[in-house]
Amino acid sequence: MRLILASQSPRRSLLLRAAGFEFDIVEPTGVDETRRGGEDPIVYVVRAAHAKALRVAKNYPDCCVIGADTIVIVHGEVLGKPRNSADAARMLRLLSGQTHKVLTGMAVHVGGRQMSEVRETRVRFSRLVEPEIEWYVRSGESRDKAGGYAIQGLASRFVSNIEGSYSNVVGLPIEALHRLLANIGSEQSPRNFFNTNT
Repeated sequence: MRLILASQSPRRSLLLRAAGFEFDIVEPTGVDETRRGGEDPIVYVVRAAHAKALRVAKNYPDCCVIGADTIVIVHGEVLGKPRNSADAARMLRLLSGQTHKVLTGMAVHVGGRQMSEVRETRVRFSRLVEPEIEWYVRSGESRDKAGGYAIQGLASRFVSNIEGSYSNVVGLPIEALHRLLANIGSEQSPRNFFNTNT
């Protein structure tokens, strides 16, 4: 069965490829990823993941479609993607010297069935000084990243501790996805999506 990643994130694609999955990419255009007022963070990431998967699954009913959404939570505030450089700097100041949570919601749609799961990772940032924040924002790496940083990139120098799945912080908890694919049905066994030549 054909596996489709409903995401425009190059980081999620790299994670899947590194784990040996064979898949195609179809961007879920037109999905509103805005968090509703007072919406629980877990409910939010699952809803967004399902919305992405469903948008693509409607056009590919015979495929297994994966949707995902990632957020950062610090001091009870949900951080999505920064709106601009000033917003990215604000987020980094909030994360400085703090432990924050990274939540990724995943949804798998296949043959009219759907399953979802949420994984949480705790990340500790060292204390940042303004020149570090300014340098990082100028690098451009904050753009299009939940919480305004990429743990696999330049921001790795700011991370002092991590509890949980590293790939979850990048944007897709691979081990959890592997189990989700196994649980949705035997005919969608993970082995059907592996590149056996890797």
